[in-house]
Amino acid sequence: MNAHSASPSSAPAPRQEPSPALPGFERINRYWDPVNRLHAAKILPGEFYVTTNEEMVVTVLGSCVSACIRDPLFGIGGMNHFMLPGDSSQASQAWGDGAVASTRYGIHAMERLINEILKHGGSRKNLEAKITGGGKILAQMTDIGARNIRFVQEFIQAEGLKLLAEDLGDIYPRKVYYFPFTGKLRVKKLRTLHNQTIIERETSYQRELTHQPVGGEVELF
Repeated sequence: MNAHSASPSSAPAPRQEPSPALPGFERINRYWDPVNRLHAAKILPGEFYVTTNEEMVVTVLGSCVSACIRDPLFGIGGMNHFMLPGDSSQASQAWGDGAVASTRYGIHAMERLINEILKHGGSRKNLEAKITGGGKILAQMTDIGARNIRFVQEFIQAEGLKLLAEDLGDIYPRKVYYFPFTGKLRVKKLRTLHNQTIIERETSYQRELTHQPVGGEVELF
């Protein structure tokens, strides 16, 4: 065999047109990833994405956290990207009507993700979760990553979700790849920051949260 011949399996997968996004997710940035040979949906702080397609969801986390949730039986899942606003004096682990505004942002982010999965065919009893993020990368917000971690862990426990894996804390940002159709989660810690994009994005997001009202109430069904 010619040493320079490429085997059939190494040939690049032909790029295909993406399947339509679920209603409500048309504005999420989707692109072809040649390395994973899949379409990818990239989410930013405050966004989430749910899919029934064979695609991946990508984000970059600093102090924020992402919950990756799916129903493995019905083949639907997604990921969110959120941060609690406010300072440590506002922290509360209360649910329901007793939750303070800072905690309600996290509850809203989690419930929106779960409700979209249920709305498109998932079953609550099947849901499994993986969580990541909460790095201590913002010096001016020393406890925000820890608060985000505490919130998402307690939410999952309180709601009785099956937690399969977590990669939380530390001092590094993370690039996250989630594959809802298989449940695989890949996390790459970014030990060297080549620019300030992550810090600037999260600082801006935190500033917006402190001046915006919590979104409309969402009830789990």
